[in-house]
Amino acid sequence: MAAFLRSKCSSVGRTLMGGLGNNLFGAVNSSVETVTRPSHCDAICQQIRTFIQMRTNLKVVDNSGAKRVMCIQSLRGKKGARLGDTIIGSVKEAQPRGKVKKGDVVYGVVVRAAMKRGRNDGSEIQFDDNAIVLVNNKGELIGTRVFGPVPHELRKKKHLKILALAEHIV
Repeated sequence: MAAFLRSKCSSVGRTLMGGLGNNLFGAVNSSVETVTRPSHCDAICQQIRTFIQMRTNLKVVDNSGAKRVMCIQSLRGKKGARLGDTIIGSVKEAQPRGKVKKGDVVYGVVVRAAMKRGRNDGSEIQFDDNAIVLVNNKGELIGTRVFGPVPHELRKKKHLKILALAEHIV
């Protein structure tokens, strides 16, 4: 889990003369607005974490044979998938003698997401990477082991088998 750090870089300010661009000939109005924009340092130091959406590459953390999967569709909604949601993906890298092959279309449950998620007790959870566990269309696991930590929010989504096989529950 990574802490989301923010650097203390100074913001660059600029002034805009006039309103919202109605002033075509450069005449000066009496109002002066100051707009601050993030500096170059803020843009580099701060990473934007988003939902798991189409074309997101995810790490596979089970022993099904796949190493990397690209998300084709999120079954949650328009914005994307979060922890515990099911996605449809295409296998991009696979081990030579695994249960799934490169190019297979598979279902997966998101077990780690780089986007922050708030909990009921006020804390927030965030992982370093995006990872899934492969399941079949009925929701049964393809692999027999789950590597790395998984959040206990999977209990609410009824993925108890993943929690039972996981190394660590966060």
